[in-house]
Amino acid sequence: MDYKAKAIAGLLAATCVFSIIALILTVVNVKDVFLPPSTKYGLVFDAGSTHTALYIYRWPADKENGTGIVSQVEACTVSGECAETCPSLSVPVQWGDTGLAGAGQNSTKAEQVFAEVAKAIGEYPVDFRGARILTGNEEGSFGWITVNYLLETLVKFSFAEQWEHPQDTEVLGALDLGGASTQITFQPGVTIEDKNTSVFFRLYGTDYLLYTHSYLCYGQTQALKMLLAALHKGSPTPQQISHPCYPKGYQENVTTADLYNSPCVHAPSTASPAQVLTVTGTGEPAACRTAIQRLFNSSCGANRTCGFNGVYQPPVRGQFFAFAGFYHTFHFLNLTSQQSLNDVNSTVETFCKKNWAELVETFPQQKGYLHTYCPVAMYILTLLLDGYKFNEHTWSSIRFSRQAANTDIGWTLGFMLNFTNMIPTEALEQVKGHQPSLWAGAVSFIVLAIVAGLVAVFLQCFWKTK
Repeated sequence: MDYKAKAIAGLLAATCVFSIIALILTVVNVKDVFLPPSTKYGLVFDAGSTHTALYIYRWPADKENGTGIVSQVEACTVSGECAETCPSLSVPVQWGDTGLAGAGQNSTKAEQVFAEVAKAIGEYPVDFRGARILTGNEEGSFGWITVNYLLETLVKFSFAEQWEHPQDTEVLGALDLGGASTQITFQPGVTIEDKNTSVFFRLYGTDYLLYTHSYLCYGQTQALKMLLAALHKGSPTPQQISHPCYPKGYQENVTTADLYNSPCVHAPSTASPAQVLTVTGTGEPAACRTAIQRLFNSSCGANRTCGFNGVYQPPVRGQFFAFAGFYHTFHFLNLTSQQSLNDVNSTVETFCKKNWAELVETFPQQKGYLHTYCPVAMYILTLLLDGYKFNEHTWSSIRFSRQAANTDIGWTLGFMLNFTNMIPTEALEQVKGHQPSLWAGAVSFIVLAIVAGLVAVFLQCFWKTK
């Protein structure tokens, strides 16, 4: 029994000694460990003519080939008629390491607004880097970045847990239709002859040279206003306007002041602002198409390719993603499922022939905008075919969608993503830590030592009872 007691005591002592050694190794044997830097945040204020939106983005500070992997954290929209007090303003700001940009139309007012914005945001703990007017071409090209980033044609995470860069042939063109302007952006595959229509980006280590152009006044709201003004000027009776794009039986009154309240249209010198004009729909698709086509100068100069109004544009190339106004009207008409051009033309023409009473009965919830679906649909077709020079062969390359990867499409995400290129990548943070393998081994040994000690105690108690 004495021999067994000594053996157990020796086992317990050895267990304690080895446990203490393991603990010392765990605590003392440390090395430098590099932790990834913190997450960065960016704020974008988009103040338009009817609303102001705030978007919050974030990305890991250790970027991918100089560009951040950006994701949206939050979005907040506030309604308001900003046009009465400020230009269209956008302000991206980042907490801590942040930046700021903007968009607008009236540069004189913009300077006043930007000064007030700088004063207000300067009271908060952000790195405010000023505000500026965003051009139409920038809006189009940032929208292009947003589309391709969300559809993972710029960069995507592979099954091998690495970031991969798809081939250029997978990159899509972008077609945006807003209320005041429309933009087209794509990789042309040829030398861009007019440098005013080119933009360069370096994203995730890849260079992109794009064709882009924004047509002011050719957004759907302003285009319909130009159409109505043209019909008014061509009317034999100044107080009466026959509208071939509005459904037969529809009628509305509009004042001259409301019709000519935009810089996109010019009022006749003899027009009285208070004059009331009666607009009557006639539901004539062929006449509607002809009236809309007159808004475009589709001819190009000798040895030159163009879009419309004499603006240089290389031939459209590749797949295109059409969103915003392009999507909403076609979605209402069930034309977003890759239908052929013939089917689209047939559907639009059939809809434009329906009278007002029939439409109201069929779509009672859409009454407020129901009269605009025919002219907008006809305008989209004219813009894409006569303006951007798509045809029956390239029509199938257009995909109409409101979202990409379940995210609404706009220019703000593209702007923030490109802006991360200007923010220096942080160095990895050096701290003292343990190697994972050493830590795991030490913990495992301690556990085994404790188990051995408990077994020894149990055996000693067992032998004492014998």
